Amino acid sequence: QLVESGGGLVQPGGSLRLSCTASGFHLEGYGIGWFRQAPGKERGGISCINSHDDTTHYADSVKGRFTISRDVAKNTVYLQMDNLKPEDTALYSCAVGACSTFYSGWNFVRWGPGTQVTVSS
Repeated sequence: QLVESGGGLVQPGGSLRLSCTASGFHLEGYGIGWFRQAPGKERGGISCINSHDDTTHYADSVKGRFTISRDVAKNTVYLQMDNLKPEDTALYSCAVGACSTFYSGWNFVRWGPGTQVTVSS
């Protein structure tokens, strides 16, 4: 089971750090992806951290602004989001899978319920 936290309301240009915490299994050794879905739009992958070497991947829309990282001791994967924009407003979810398919989320499992991020002045 994965549970996301850290969402909220933030002004444009602000920052948030999302957490994806696992219970019942260890995140170490698994690829973890972050996804988001805005109202009226399909869910899409925005970032992923590889299972074995922690190589990171980002969608073009967030590259340079978001940073994914893993804390093995806390069994948590983080998504640091800086310079947030109104178009980043969405429900953010994490899941387990192979980063080679993170753009679509195909074959990702153990989805968390998500945490809402709203960027507005």
